[in-house]
Amino acid sequence: MATHQNSIDALSVDDLRAVYGISRIVLQTANATNALREIIRLSRPVFIFDNIVIYHARESSTLEPTYARSVGRGRSAEADMAWGEMVAQEVIQTKNVIIRNEEIGEKNNDRALDRLRLRYYLGLPLAIAQEQFGALVFVRFGGPPYLPEQINLAIFIAEHVAQLLERKHLIEQVVRLETEHRLDRLQEDFVATVSHDLRSPLGFIKGYATSLLREDADWDRETRREFLTIIDEEADRLAVLVDNLLDSSRLQAGILKMDFQPIRLDALLMDATQRAKVRNYNINLHLDFEPAQNRVWGDPIRLMQVFDNLLMNATKYAPGSEVTIELKWEPASALICVRDTGQGISSEHLEHIFKRFYRVSHDSGPERGTGLGLYICREIIQSHHGQIYAESELGKGTAIHIILPRSQPVETNQEERK
Repeated sequence: MATHQNSIDALSVDDLRAVYGISRIVLQTANATNALREIIRLSRPVFIFDNIVIYHARESSTLEPTYARSVGRGRSAEADMAWGEMVAQEVIQTKNVIIRNEEIGEKNNDRALDRLRLRYYLGLPLAIAQEQFGALVFVRFGGPPYLPEQINLAIFIAEHVAQLLERKHLIEQVVRLETEHRLDRLQEDFVATVSHDLRSPLGFIKGYATSLLREDADWDRETRREFLTIIDEEADRLAVLVDNLLDSSRLQAGILKMDFQPIRLDALLMDATQRAKVRNYNINLHLDFEPAQNRVWGDPIRLMQVFDNLLMNATKYAPGSEVTIELKWEPASALICVRDTGQGISSEHLEHIFKRFYRVSHDSGPERGTGLGLYICREIIQSHHGQIYAESELGKGTAIHIILPRSQPVETNQEERK
């Protein structure tokens, strides 16, 4: 403590002003890179250096430069080679301040170039609670040597840089833990939702099938047909859920096969609307197609899966609303938009809705889904070298936009695409 106090007493007024400014930067600047830039700006008027580099010690006993800047007289290819790694190694090994000078090459008549031959290194430990995690190295070209008061100032700079980097590390840990916790929660919710969604159609199928098999009941033709229709619809729901689960896993693993061929989007979209009507989706469908019979290169089964998922989402989250399917053409692409007039999605959720397992809860009903539908849509569209994105305004509805290229895509597997 006494040594630390003596170091403070040895600082000039300008040095103390710089230290105070650096302390404020460390406390008030959230972004570590911006903070380091400001620390350099405040330090150089009172402590001249040309290069600065931060090294982190890794478990493999290697040093990794995580930040480096050339800010002074040595902004040249030769100066860029002088980052003091050997000095940093010595700092890590000894846990002490290291001062080293070296002279490179032969004397040069050009004073500016000759100055680059003379290199003055100052290496300082980076540590928190006496646990060293790296080294800070300053490089001067051409001198003068480091004075004791300059070394004292450099020690303070290193202490503040260590605090800044430790805070950055802690913030990253918190973010990582929050992300892991959120993913765990999403997966738990997903398992619970899938279990419920599987039990629901199975319960209907089991219940109505058991009723039909009762020997003590004589069902009339109309009732039998009603029961069988319900069983058929619930079996379809179950099949869609299982397909989504399987396809999600295949997409995640990059093994979902695509069968590309020329297809007419207008015909495919009309088929999708007919399927929605047969399934009694609770939406009012309208088509708005530009009069053209153009084709795109795609997998009709997978694109139908996309349109089915979008219409199913509309009936879940915007029941009873007007849903318009638009199809327009540009020279190189087809533009599709599925637009509803439901309650919309808030901006905080909008950027996440295509992520796996992500779901938006609404007050309008219990339907929440598995969080796989839009993820599958995104992966399939990207496999077609297309784009998909959402626009929404609370109280006014949501629009899902799809852009598909008309030309045949270059074949790539999903791992390369990712």
